Amino acid sequence: MRSAVIPPILDLTKQVVRAAVRPGDTVVDATVGNGHDTLFLAELVGPAGHVYGFDIQAQALDAARARLQAAGCLERTTLLHAGHEQAGTMLPPAAQTSLACAMFNLGYLPGGDKARVTTPQATLIALRTLLSMLRPHGILTVHCYTGHNGGEAEGHAVLEWAHGLEWETHRVARYDFCNKPRNGEALLVIERV
Repeated sequence: MRSAVIPPILDLTKQVVRAAVRPGDTVVDATVGNGHDTLFLAELVGPAGHVYGFDIQAQALDAARARLQAAGCLERTTLLHAGHEQAGTMLPPAAQTSLACAMFNLGYLPGGDKARVTTPQATLIALRTLLSMLRPHGILTVHCYTGHNGGEAEGHAVLEWAHGLEWETHRVARYDFCNKPRNGEALLVIERV
């Protein structure tokens, strides 16, 4: 069976991140979840790099820790039991001016409590904070899901914020499936110029 020519959003996100992140880089997984993106980032940065991961759910951090340990990547990660909006106070000073990438995968923990979701207020604080920490040509990826309760409002708030970024300092690209009937999703990639 032939694979689709148009990539799924998660695949496109990884293609973009692979182009931006190098061994030795410092990166952030703003929404650790079950640790899939955290492990992906840890493998990209290699033993000389570092991943900081945020999640408010201990269940998510436990799953991520086990995944990272099994892959031999735990030592290059710091998992923080905190919301991503706390990045400004929880990341060390050296990371606050040199991030290569920050990944956001909004919504709820897959397999977890669907009532515990990312919120527009916290997400916008985190986006502003982490955007200011990117090195030149660093990127933010934001995978917005709009099919759950609160997802549409969050997606709208994130898109409105991104539209307001100055062209001279940032490039914003959007990728979505405009004809997807249920569980809408979109990817924003923001590059600091």
